[in-house]
Amino acid sequence: MSSLNIACHCGHVKIRLTGEPVVDLYCHCQDCQRITGAGCVPYAIYPQAAVEVTEGNTMRWALKSNQRTRCTKCGTYLFGMPEGMGIHGISAYLLPPGTFNPQMHIMCKDALVPVKDDLPHFAGFPANFGGSDERVAW
Repeated sequence: MSSLNIACHCGHVKIRLTGEPVVDLYCHCQDCQRITGAGCVPYAIYPQAAVEVTEGNTMRWALKSNQRTRCTKCGTYLFGMPEGMGIHGISAYLLPPGTFNPQMHIMCKDALVPVKDDLPHFAGFPANFGGSDERVAW
């Protein structure tokens, strides 16, 4: 099984990712917009057991119910833990170039602006993540 070692921007926090991501995606939900200040956030989704903080101190917090983790030294956003899903959304900004391969956009009903590309744009979550597969037409 493959593993990938990543770190926050200052190098204080180190994380080991084991295996391959379940999916790479862009999230447009209001929660992600508010905690990052971005219109959408790129995530590599891993099972919770595949993510291990191996070094450094982190802090957890939640804007609403989803726990978020940051480096205590530089404040880099590391990952989110959507409640009840058993996954970690790793900030794709931490991944080596060329390893983030997005397959979809989710929560597009909350998008600030349309993003026009060849990926599917789900209004909420796709069916395999408990949603309806409803899409937005941009």
